[in-house]
Amino acid sequence: MAELSDQVAAFLSTGTRTGMLGYLASDGRPLVAPVWFVVDDGALVFNTGADTAKGRALARDPRVVICVDDPHPPYSFVQVQGIAAVSENADDLLASATRIGARYMGADRADEFGRRNAVPGELLVRVRPTKVISAFGVAD
Repeated sequence: MAELSDQVAAFLSTGTRTGMLGYLASDGRPLVAPVWFVVDDGALVFNTGADTAKGRALARDPRVVICVDDPHPPYSFVQVQGIAAVSENADDLLASATRIGARYMGADRADEFGRRNAVPGELLVRVRPTKVISAFGVAD
């Protein structure tokens, strides 16, 4: 397993950058979808519905990639290849959805977002890195 360096974790945790999740459709086509995420204990964590394309794909094949970029000069990106583990644990789901809500919606809406997204049928997804590729200050 690969680890997130301090520099990579800091980059991934800055602001409200959206991750682009790559996964495979049932017919093998590559798909990409945006995800809101947080870094937690060396993993990238997000929520999704069990019956969404992402949820169904993760049930078939847990191999994923998440790419996060800074589209402003001097441009940077991090690509995390990994294995996704899913859970329906209500307490963990509420905690992660609330943290994600705080990051992307603001502290004043964190609880609302957490409660809305920690319901039956939602999944907590933890992506443990197997490979990390990063480039900082590409245009320097």
